[in-house]
Amino acid sequence: MRVPPMNRMMRRTVAMFATLIALPAISFAAGAAAHAQTAVLAPTVDPFYRAEGPLTDVAPGTVLKTRTVGLAPTGAQLPVDATQLLYRTTGQLGEPAATVTTIIRAPAASGPLRIVAYQSAYDALGARCDPSYTLRGGGALSTADTPVLAAYLAAGFTVVSSDYEGTELAYGAGRKSGNATLDGIRAALHTLDAAASTPVGMSGFSGGSIATEYAAELAPTYAPELNIVGAALGGYPVDLVNTVSYINGKQEWATLIPYVLLGSARGFGIDLDPYLSEYGKHVLAQVTDQCAPDGPKFPGLRIEQLLLPEYADYPAIPALAPMIEQGRMGTTGTPRGPLLLGGGNFDGTGDGVIVAADERALAAEYCRRGVPVRYQEYGGADHFLAGALLIPATVPFFQARFDGKAFDNGCAALGR
Repeated sequence: MRVPPMNRMMRRTVAMFATLIALPAISFAAGAAAHAQTAVLAPTVDPFYRAEGPLTDVAPGTVLKTRTVGLAPTGAQLPVDATQLLYRTTGQLGEPAATVTTIIRAPAASGPLRIVAYQSAYDALGARCDPSYTLRGGGALSTADTPVLAAYLAAGFTVVSSDYEGTELAYGAGRKSGNATLDGIRAALHTLDAAASTPVGMSGFSGGSIATEYAAELAPTYAPELNIVGAALGGYPVDLVNTVSYINGKQEWATLIPYVLLGSARGFGIDLDPYLSEYGKHVLAQVTDQCAPDGPKFPGLRIEQLLLPEYADYPAIPALAPMIEQGRMGTTGTPRGPLLLGGGNFDGTGDGVIVAADERALAAEYCRRGVPVRYQEYGGADHFLAGALLIPATVPFFQARFDGKAFDNGCAALGR
């Protein structure tokens, strides 16, 4: 379904919703004086993040370590604790790995357990950006996630937020991110002493949509025991090559190119040095431990500048083929659904980052495969505004899925 271009009233509505869902976070902060802020060790020096012993014979989703932590995503300590788990997962190439997830229970939760796995758009090449670290006050990046978390907690959901990029920070590596998301849910269910039949929703926008989408595709085969009742995602880069082509040379969004290039290569174990120009090596060295939201910026950058002239046609480089082929959503599996999908289109091509036609085509493809899908294209919305429009819709979407209500399938609007 295409949503009409944003008018002033719609923008005010979005702003009002952002204020309303932030209220629970404000009320949490009211008790901050009773909770002393303690120093938070960075993941690179915190021993909690390191697995002890080999993981080859350890089942994915197995909890390796557990701890209780305080939360301070906006800097002020909140009067609510969370549980963090180090757990076993699986990397992009099938190798055993370990990462951390954070479980946050709603302060006044009652009734049956309802979990939302929320994948933050932390878009990172450095561990200081890990949600498990920033949620504890180790950085400011999770500030943007606070209204979303507040909305889910206010609805009575238990939130599970995983460091899905793993310890090597493989930003853009879809299968790895999807595996880590699903194994984080497994680990949380075990810790909460909950059955695999416990209903779980998954949510993510922009960078978080990568983990969410691949988790939805992988769930039927990688974690078939999980009861994924729905996934909501928006601003999703269906084809990374098309995404790079769209942002190539743009003043704002071209900055993402070196981040996603290096992050994806990490997931696949690809050494990019043989293909990089001297300038490219300089740029990648600058971002190697940074977060895209607050890291070095490269306005107007073109990917050709990062590569040697003979490798300007980078999709033709044989060594990059696995990264490019597996960077296309829809090729890893078929979600069970239901799916709530959305994206913006303010310039006739997309939201400034994501190609709208790609988003719509993936939604239509899922419909052809029999997946119940509702897709919304927000006319006139850029990437940020599209997120502000989609996220509010995820709360009633998950409530309805948890309550077992019928899903308003929008495949007919997609011509399927």
